[in-house]
Amino acid sequence: MPSPTFTRRSVVLAATAAGALAGTAATVQSAAAAPSRRPTVSTEAWGNLPDGTPVERYTLTGGDVTVRILTYGGIVQSLEFPDREGRTANVVLGFDDLEGYLAGNNPGPYFGALIGRYGNRIAGGRFTLDGAEHQLPLNDGPNSLHGGDDSFDKRVWDAEALPGHHTAGLRLTLVSPDGDQGYPGTLTTEVTYTLDRFSQLTIDYRATTDAPTVVNLTNHSYWNLAGEGTGTIYDHELTIHADAYTPVDATLIPTGEIAPVAGTPMDFRDPTAVGARIREPFQQILFGRGYDHNWVLDRESTDELEEAAVLHDPASGRTLTVSTTEPGLQFYSGNFLDGTLVGTSGKVYRQGDGLALETQHFPDSPNQPGFPSTVLRPGEEYRSTTVFALTR
Repeated sequence: MPSPTFTRRSVVLAATAAGALAGTAATVQSAAAAPSRRPTVSTEAWGNLPDGTPVERYTLTGGDVTVRILTYGGIVQSLEFPDREGRTANVVLGFDDLEGYLAGNNPGPYFGALIGRYGNRIAGGRFTLDGAEHQLPLNDGPNSLHGGDDSFDKRVWDAEALPGHHTAGLRLTLVSPDGDQGYPGTLTTEVTYTLDRFSQLTIDYRATTDAPTVVNLTNHSYWNLAGEGTGTIYDHELTIHADAYTPVDATLIPTGEIAPVAGTPMDFRDPTAVGARIREPFQQILFGRGYDHNWVLDRESTDELEEAAVLHDPASGRTLTVSTTEPGLQFYSGNFLDGTLVGTSGKVYRQGDGLALETQHFPDSPNQPGFPSTVLRPGEEYRSTTVFALTR
């Protein structure tokens, strides 16, 4: 595959040694970025499931980042990065032991997890493909959310460490059998996390099927750039490169409309504090109890990496830049964190204590012919890449 290159908004996207390591991994490098620690990867035992299945935790280091990833759910359990003063903090929400993830509410918060087979919601848990109707579990009111009750976030993935001179990686693989959670076809999925010397974490998704199916994979990390457990993200400044979004009904299913963001609280084309308009009596915010919507990204291509969003914490100086090959971005402002979960810092998580930026195809695409297709057929390969770049 040719090295993806693209210049936009003062960002250069280029394939690096990660591409040779993982096949398509790419980096997003600012002009001020400078390499730091040589990347490393290590592993440790991290408990067992109730049936005795062992879970491992892999630690990737590179640049100024240390990220820990579980084989259970492919979960990003922690991600440490320093602020402008050099003080390191964990900037993603999660639990400090396996029991925390196993005891999570159903469907749960999905802290840091790999989501599949289908990220986001499918209306009524039903879709028709090639004339056959498929019924999925209903785990979000009348709808199916994030693949069902027992989906990819609750599976133990096979893992392979990928050490290198310029990158450190972890390849996770999972085979989902035909009929799993109601989805047709045996789906073979490979997800590779790659960390480089420039503090950039790349997630490459690949999948193949032996029968027609639908696929929409993503990662559900919750970010708080001030540090996990420090309070809300309402003062974080968010930019989303999108002129439009997909409005939802009262159950958070898209209506099929693609609506302009201009003149609404959904307009993040310029840096805007997350909390600046979250209390406005805008019907879409009332439906989501905050932001829980898909933005239609302004893209110049259909399959190249392009910058999608920038999140900045003025207090710490930390900035997260998200680039993706996907057409959509789900921005979720942590509306359903309710004070019942204790995070890695020992602090209770309350509403707005973290936000998710999930790169994706649009919700309910199998039932929305006007949306980009999520159908995968035998002989095709599902491919998607997202890069999380941290600077300070």
